[in-house]
Amino acid sequence: MSTKFNPDFGLTAEDYTRHRAGFPAEIIERLGRLGAKVTDRDVLDLGTGTGSLARLFARAGARVTGIDPAAALLEQARGLDREAGVEIAYEVATAEETGLPGSSFDVVSAGQCWHWFDAPRAAAEVGRLLRPGGHAVIAHFDWLPLPGNVVEATEELITAYNPAWSMGKGTGLYPRWLTDLATAGFGSIETFSFDLDVPYTPQAWTGRIRASAGVGASLAPDRVEAFSADLDGVLRDRFPGDVLRVPHRTWAVVAVKSPLGEQR
Repeated sequence: MSTKFNPDFGLTAEDYTRHRAGFPAEIIERLGRLGAKVTDRDVLDLGTGTGSLARLFARAGARVTGIDPAAALLEQARGLDREAGVEIAYEVATAEETGLPGSSFDVVSAGQCWHWFDAPRAAAEVGRLLRPGGHAVIAHFDWLPLPGNVVEATEELITAYNPAWSMGKGTGLYPRWLTDLATAGFGSIETFSFDLDVPYTPQAWTGRIRASAGVGASLAPDRVEAFSADLDGVLRDRFPGDVLRVPHRTWAVVAVKSPLGEQR
């Protein structure tokens, strides 16, 4: 990532909690089909943020630990856990140096965050943390810019306010992560994806975008306020209505640590 673009999601923790749609529950079943079952397993969620993916694992019966460098996000996660009636252990740490004991987890996941990591170091740490035969999971839940849709218009406005943001025009597919895992010695690498529309009110969509890397996590407060007003105008003028149906893609890669524990 560019040294000029270093977002701090702790700055937008409240919007992050209120407006970022969590991973769809279907991902649990899909992971299970590829062997990454979480029920009654020890699971570590890297870059957990407000615990969206970690809570899905906990609801499915996993014993979950979540780590994130942003203490403000973890505090929001604890509140959401209380509302959901689940218990997750959280630690402030990075994916590259978790400080957790080796060979302690059956599944190590990274949801919507692998692109922020030093991939070789993070992959090596995942290999260290997993038990032999354990599963690494990298997952994403991305909005999809399509010609003329609300996502495309939103990304254009983000770029106008923050030229350093270069994460637009995505496809929701991440082939490079497969190479990261293969280079680190993981095997049995498989992927899946599925699309769905996520409903947002216009107000919630503006909140969701404030919680993104290119806006609330990197712009000054006065610029965030101006951006929000401009996005409200775009939605009112070009996408009127009470509900926006925003296309999203869920994508994940699953890989297996060597049963002999021999990662390269």
